[in-house]
Amino acid sequence: MSERSTLIEGRGLSLADIRTPGWPDLTLSRWEATRKTLHLWTQVVGKVRLALEPMVNHWWQVPLYVSARGLTTSLMHTGGRGVEIEFDFLDHVLDLRRSDGHTRQVALEPQSVAGFYAAVMTALDELDVRVRIVPRPTELADAIPFADDDVHHSYDPEAAHRFWLVLLQAHRLMMRFRAGFVGKASPVHFFWGAADLATTRFSGRPAPKHPGGVPNCPDWVQEMAYSHELSSCGFWPGGSDEGSFYSYAYPQPDGFRDWAVERPAYYDAEFGEFLLPYAAVRTAPDPDATVLSFLEATYEAAAELSRWDRASLEAGR
Repeated sequence: MSERSTLIEGRGLSLADIRTPGWPDLTLSRWEATRKTLHLWTQVVGKVRLALEPMVNHWWQVPLYVSARGLTTSLMHTGGRGVEIEFDFLDHVLDLRRSDGHTRQVALEPQSVAGFYAAVMTALDELDVRVRIVPRPTELADAIPFADDDVHHSYDPEAAHRFWLVLLQAHRLMMRFRAGFVGKASPVHFFWGAADLATTRFSGRPAPKHPGGVPNCPDWVQEMAYSHELSSCGFWPGGSDEGSFYSYAYPQPDGFRDWAVERPAYYDAEFGEFLLPYAAVRTAPDPDATVLSFLEATYEAAAELSRWDRASLEAGR
């Protein structure tokens, strides 16, 4: 066995798991503490991207992106140089890379949010990346400042790896779904505010002012995000025991909640959106078809009920 193989096996991961990702178990009770900590770590890194990059419509400059090793900021810019930060869920390090070859790493291991935040800021300082962020969580009711958060300190590498494998599968299918739309559509990207992978289609028409009300997030942030009529879908590791694929419309048209979707998908009145439990996907005879059918059906609910110009917005119509 190679040294590389030994390292992987030592983390409780097999080479087969990595080469054949499949649809792994994501039972919340097995990784909830890790999920909460990792969510906050992504907020620290995401806020670096927010601070360095220019404003793009609907806040598209702030998300992270699924990569071949984990989640990445993609290329950012500072002082005439490029910089990238990547969560590596194979070697379990946070890689900070500058375009001139200088690098730093922060271990992904059990440590507090406060410790992770300090380590990231130190690494950026050593790379001469001068950045100031708002150092507290966004879109979370319990917004402990990063520097004071010793509550969240869990990291299970196997659980983080499984989560990334789910993101790989969701990204693959959402890219296929996105390809059928020739109108304005977002990338497939990971929004660290709610920790969901999402892609959004737009009708081209302006939307009513969003009411806001998201915890620890100014209302004007949501107003900019939802400035135009949309149908959005994604994967969120919440909403059910193993997370859920979701789909919603803004503004929500009359009859949307009553649109027929194939079980086990359903409309959740509390969230105001359709949910497809991840557990039902991974145990389905054809997970790909289950997800794509859900995405298409719920998009059609938004587009038909809101009378989108589907002939000009969809490929092949």
